[in-house]
Amino acid sequence: MFDSYSGYRLISRLAIYLASCLLIGLIFGEVLWILLLGSIFLLIWHYRQLSRLNFWLWHDRRLTPPNGSGSWEGVFNGIYRLQGKNRKRVSQLAFLLGRFRQGAEALPDAAVVLDSEHNILWCNKLAQLLLGFVWPQDNGQRIDNLIRHPDFSAYLKKKEYQEPLELASPQSEGHILEIRIMGYGAGQLLLIARDITRVRQLEGMRKEFVANVSHELKTPLTVLQGYLEMMQSMAEPDSPNIRAMEQMQQQTTRMRSMVEQLLALSRIEDASDVSLEVKVNMKQMMDILRDEALALAQEQYEISFYCEPGLNIYGNELQLRSVCSNLISNAIRYTEPGGKVEISWRKIAIGGLFSVKDNGEGIAPQHIGRLTERFYRVDSARSRQSGGTGLGLAITKHALHNHQSELNIASQLGKGSTFSFVIPANLIEFTAHVNEQSSDANETLG
Repeated sequence: MFDSYSGYRLISRLAIYLASCLLIGLIFGEVLWILLLGSIFLLIWHYRQLSRLNFWLWHDRRLTPPNGSGSWEGVFNGIYRLQGKNRKRVSQLAFLLGRFRQGAEALPDAAVVLDSEHNILWCNKLAQLLLGFVWPQDNGQRIDNLIRHPDFSAYLKKKEYQEPLELASPQSEGHILEIRIMGYGAGQLLLIARDITRVRQLEGMRKEFVANVSHELKTPLTVLQGYLEMMQSMAEPDSPNIRAMEQMQQQTTRMRSMVEQLLALSRIEDASDVSLEVKVNMKQMMDILRDEALALAQEQYEISFYCEPGLNIYGNELQLRSVCSNLISNAIRYTEPGGKVEISWRKIAIGGLFSVKDNGEGIAPQHIGRLTERFYRVDSARSRQSGGTGLGLAITKHALHNHQSELNIASQLGKGSTFSFVIPANLIEFTAHVNEQSSDANETLG
């Protein structure tokens, strides 16, 4: 039944049939009529086999083909063999699809498969719970017709899915969802939704705890510092307790500085609605920063300032000043006396660039990625000696985030570091000053 196709066998059968018709024609003396009748009979037989094949393919429910004979035996057997292969392939695909769906149902997140037009192709059960979908009734529906939120619609139209979208849950009031969209297969998208309500609550509790503790510590630290100052003023010049009181005063001052920076960090983190419509005069700010740098340098460093005239920022002046001041003070603290620090504010193609460059000892590559973490220090001992708290760059990171920017760090051991950030062009106002000489904006201070 499963003999393979043989062209030689078909030709030989046809030759034997025609030879038989020719022989019969010669016997009866009617060669042409016998050949004509044989051809007609052959056509009728082939038409009969074709009708059997057509009935089996379209009407017969049996899997096995009819018993073919002659040249049609290979056709029936070949079709049956192809059907067997297709059934096996369909079974394998069904098994893989079942495994995929089992895995998708086991995900801790809602998963939705979309086509290129954002129509729903499939979703797991958690998507039905978190997003309110009804399956399979919602199959083929546009997802923005089911999740009716202007932020979500804008997120889909923008087609920039690098950053997740946080959205209020359409099902549970007070719950927050984090939605991510990524490419999936050819012309498809995979939407992942996760309930981050608990994470946001923990972050809020942490911020509130830090803010409350920092606020509560201010009063006892102020009292301690006041009594220490009074005890120092009353102590005899040759008293052995003077050194101990000086160390206590230093540590109290350091703790107070840390508390103030924690409070500043909490305020910046909570300032998600920072107004970016107030213009900040960078020339005045750079003058203030220059005076602070001179006081900190104490004539032991070569400090150069450059401020491009007429280049101002729209944003929060206190936060921007805190960012710039932190970068400048870090450069001076972590550069040996006699070193050089270059501070510049200039216009570039994509906005305004503020940079602080020093020729200090530099930072090893493994530390650069963690510098903006709270309380992270490359050298804890030196940070304590210089009065560092490990919070300055964390404050810088959050303040820059509020101004659509981020901190860039480039450093080489033994060659120095460059800390910079770019304020985007939409927050920049530039007024060219043709008559001003560049020397008015460029100062080198010893």
